[in-house]
Amino acid sequence: MNWLVAPAPAPVIAATLLFLRLVVGVAFMLHGMPKLSHPMTWMNLFGMKRPAPGPLQALAALSEVGGGLAVLLGLVTRLGAFGVAATMVGALVTVHLPAHDPFVSPGRSSSELPVVYLAVAFLLMAIGPGPWSLDAILFG
Repeated sequence: MNWLVAPAPAPVIAATLLFLRLVVGVAFMLHGMPKLSHPMTWMNLFGMKRPAPGPLQALAALSEVGGGLAVLLGLVTRLGAFGVAATMVGALVTVHLPAHDPFVSPGRSSSELPVVYLAVAFLLMAIGPGPWSLDAILFG
């Protein structure tokens, strides 16, 4: 019964953080890469009714790809996670809240994914990338 409540061993925590970073980092890079082909106008192409100004669209696309890469590699992870978090707050404020999207709505638009990414970004900003990361190798 103790294994249900005991803290996980350090290697398990390291492996779990690595897995989380790999999945979220790749997902964010893949989410942002198509936007880089039209960095100033991608919101128009996605059918957004009130797109953000072009420079903010480009910044969002760069933070998705760059933040995703930073999280993936575990290099300046907290900064990358901050970029991811800022982009997700922007998505929630400019898209999901004005549309009154529910938190979960199978088959329809919802705020579930940006909220989950925001939670993961907060987690990585709070605890860092773990020992199996470039941050740990380069900066101890």
